[in-house]
Amino acid sequence: MKRSVAAVAVALTVGLIGCDERSEAAPESSPSPAAEASVAEAAPSVAPTSTADVGADRTAIDGAPAFAVLYPGAEADGPATLASGVAGPGGLITFTTDAAPDAVVAFYRQRAEAAGLAPVMAMNQGEARAYGAAARQDNGPSLQVVASPGEGGVTSVQLTWSAGV
Repeated sequence: MKRSVAAVAVALTVGLIGCDERSEAAPESSPSPAAEASVAEAAPSVAPTSTADVGADRTAIDGAPAFAVLYPGAEADGPATLASGVAGPGGLITFTTDAAPDAVVAFYRQRAEAAGLAPVMAMNQGEARAYGAAARQDNGPSLQVVASPGEGGVTSVQLTWSAGV
């Protein structure tokens, strides 16, 4: 299952490489208002944190921008893998959660939009969900999330990000 999630994440990353400031295409379609309402009810709200709360924030990922946090209540498979390149510092983390894939994607969509990132892709394949967002500038920040049901009723998630330059 982790291999299929990794394969989907690689495909998403390759797809995002072609996105730049000239890419002004809107997402294919928006979910129906009823679907958005059910996802909004399932997804936890994102409350802003003050600098005093950062030390107590169990969702923060060392080295990641504020929009790339661990899903609340999730259990990381290990530490984040961090790297730096022409698009700035970035990383990848995998984790599991009891939340549904739709709720996980809705959570990251909300965080990305709050950070000023624009949606660049969305995918539904079976029960798996994926979402990607990026700044419209070259080498700007970006986020990709792939969430798929795993064994034992948990959702397996792969989160990748770039902080931009």
